[in-house]
Amino acid sequence: MSTFVKIKALRPSLSNSEAKLADFTLNSSAKIRALSSVELARAAGVSQSSVVKFAQKLGYKGFPAFKLAVVDDLNLQVQQPRPATGIINSNDPLEQIADKLLSNQHAILSETHKLNTPNQFESAIQTIKSAKKIMICAVGGSYTMAQDFALKLQKLGLPAIAQVDELSASSYVATMGKDDLLIAISDSGQSKGVLKVAKQAAVNECTILTMSRYGNNPLSDLANIKLFTVIDHEPIKHASILTRTSQSYLIDVLFIGLTQSNLHWQKRAERANEHMSELRHI
Repeated sequence: MSTFVKIKALRPSLSNSEAKLADFTLNSSAKIRALSSVELARAAGVSQSSVVKFAQKLGYKGFPAFKLAVVDDLNLQVQQPRPATGIINSNDPLEQIADKLLSNQHAILSETHKLNTPNQFESAIQTIKSAKKIMICAVGGSYTMAQDFALKLQKLGLPAIAQVDELSASSYVATMGKDDLLIAISDSGQSKGVLKVAKQAAVNECTILTMSRYGNNPLSDLANIKLFTVIDHEPIKHASILTRTSQSYLIDVLFIGLTQSNLHWQKRAERANEHMSELRHI
């Protein structure tokens, strides 16, 4: 998993010392090749112990492993340069808006891919396949993604519903047990309604699959299986455009993986599409 992507994902939740190290790593990563932990601490204006704790927070045993991971990322950037991105300004012409949005979405897709391993996807797919009941819970802009996911699963004949109303979701989760699955989608991992339903599901011993930002948050702490979305500056405030891009990628990988895993489900999906096409022409 990319070190730079992990740092960017964790950046909003870091302490002051950790944020200094994060910014130095992202902005002056090439310098880390030649620095010791003491020299990095001095350059970033933090203590040496902060460097070690920062490395461990990212999942490395210590500074040497962190430094090696940074070097690997730098080498990868040379081979696969990231497309240029930019903030969309109010005076940008439409052509430039389109170009910036495309590059931003490309970057978000790439980073979401790097945050989630094949093993994570495989665990999620196997859990969805074995669930007797599936409820997808989300609020706000994420609910449109929950509806889309539920429709995709229904095309395969899987018992999935999407709920946004907290009362309806709480009523339904009360009927769920250890053989059932709650898929909870929350960008922040702190949506009160989604979190409440997830806590109920945990009491009922349901399996919980979460889609939320990388790092610890109240929702992912309840999860049996975690998939991670990427946080970035939205081109338009509160539009959730890039958030939906990240969530959509996860959902589409799961749907395609499920469809490809079962020939019967492939045929079901084809029939569902045929029926929908017929209805559109009535």
